[in-house]
Amino acid sequence: MLSNAPLAGVRVLDFSRVLSGPHSTRMLADLGAEVIKVEPPSGDLTRFSAPRRNGLASYFVQQNAGKANLSIDLATETGADIIRELCAHVDVVVENYRPGVMARLGLGPDTLLELNPRLIFASISGYGQDGPWVTRRAYAPVVEAESGIIASQGAARNGALAKDPHSHADVYTGLEASAAIVAALFQRERTGRGQTIDVSMAETMLYVNEHLHDALWEGDEDPQWIRSFRPGDYIVMQVANGESLIVSGHPAERGTFDLFLAAMDRADLADDFRFRDVKARIEHYDELREIIIEFASTISDPDEFERIFAAHGLAVGRVREPGDLARTDWAEARNATVEIDDRMGGTITVPNAPWHFSDGPDVGVHGVAKYRGEDNRSVLGELLGYDDERLDELESERIISSRLPR
Repeated sequence: MLSNAPLAGVRVLDFSRVLSGPHSTRMLADLGAEVIKVEPPSGDLTRFSAPRRNGLASYFVQQNAGKANLSIDLATETGADIIRELCAHVDVVVENYRPGVMARLGLGPDTLLELNPRLIFASISGYGQDGPWVTRRAYAPVVEAESGIIASQGAARNGALAKDPHSHADVYTGLEASAAIVAALFQRERTGRGQTIDVSMAETMLYVNEHLHDALWEGDEDPQWIRSFRPGDYIVMQVANGESLIVSGHPAERGTFDLFLAAMDRADLADDFRFRDVKARIEHYDELREIIIEFASTISDPDEFERIFAAHGLAVGRVREPGDLARTDWAEARNATVEIDDRMGGTITVPNAPWHFSDGPDVGVHGVAKYRGEDNRSVLGELLGYDDERLDELESERIISSRLPR
């Protein structure tokens, strides 16, 4: 842990599992907070994913590197007592259980804030801590379906509905939770008081949908404007060497249409009745699209294509496979990935944090991914003063447990 990191001195107790909460607390750890992950005896589900090495799944490593690890049976009164003791020594609690679970364990925000009035208690859930949907089970695919993301993706696939491979609702909600936690810590500097934070995945997916304003629009529509930029219309095309790329900008939009024509040296299309204005270009968009795709096929490679289009103010990106960008010289120069010790002499590569501070430390992943319960003795001994006899007793009663490699 770096002493001069932005969140140095902040201690976080992390009860979250899988992705939304762990991504949030990984951000806090990468910014310098001391994060103590608390796992049940069964362990975080992501520990059992693949690929894995020496008992460490790379999915778990990516979200949990740099965190200390306790394994405590919260369903026991003694286990809950330990957590209540710990909460006097932490600044932030993060949990993503279903609403009401922490309260049933005797670890709800009212209880913990009474013990530590400066505590920030952040809850991540599917639909929030109150309201008519509070009891609904929710995971990222469910929330993405409810919030219109799957329908939007289907519309871009000619109506074929399918879930894409990414858990947008989890990761975005983790980001929003981290921002709220940092804001609450800043506010505490002025008020001296902690508070609760309630972040729902469903509200997050509405918040991060930059096109939701259009779906909620009930006014007139001007056919000479592209509604909300319509990036689903942007064209993926192939150049002569078979590589695919995309240009950012709607080819039918005012101004952008002229830039496409200039890049293709097709000024004649401006006089074509099919493309005389935005409305006509949208009506004949398939034809415009084919003209652009045909032009791309005559260009030798992506570098040449980007040179031509960039000269006319248009951004170009190659369609890369997952992982390709992380292996470029750009990624190496930006330290976009980091090697995590796999605990047996090798490393596991994961994405690094994206922040570059001008006045501060090298933020990002520091440390390793811990085994379940690996820090039981060190953390409980240091923070709560438990001696070996007390720790041995807790282990014998299975209040605390660990699973370390043989």
